[in-house]
Amino acid sequence: MELTNNDLLREAIAEAKAGLSEGGIPIGAVLVDPGGNIVSRGHNLRVQTGDPTAHAEVVCIRNAGRRTDWQKLILVSTLSPCIMCTGASLLYKIPKIIIGENKTFIGAEELFLANGVQCIVLGNSECITMMREFIQAHPDIWNEDIGIPSSKPLTISGG
Repeated sequence: MELTNNDLLREAIAEAKAGLSEGGIPIGAVLVDPGGNIVSRGHNLRVQTGDPTAHAEVVCIRNAGRRTDWQKLILVSTLSPCIMCTGASLLYKIPKIIIGENKTFIGAEELFLANGVQCIVLGNSECITMMREFIQAHPDIWNEDIGIPSSKPLTISGG
């Protein structure tokens, strides 16, 4: 049985929910081979690890390890990838990206298109709701994740 785009997205959503249950940002990703097998999974770990580069797509790519078949894989993400995650995908020449939603955040999709990457946006309501609820509850964490300066001034002591 061949997995559909929505089947694959369900796997990425499971990763997003895992991240949320850990106190992190609910964004998940999976890498899939041409046979529909999931070769790697990841979710946003930035809050959990303190690593500002630990976005779901980067974690997923990192978890895939050394490979020679990047150009045959599909990246599935619950949210439109930011410029960093887009860059990582382009570096490894991943030819197809399936995006759960781009209503709450539109990443660097134009870069995918400019580089010949097939970009499929599913407009999934569960992904939209999950992100909207998170952003409403945790605007500072979300803004930090996407590089928007905090509205609160930082104070440095011991100067």
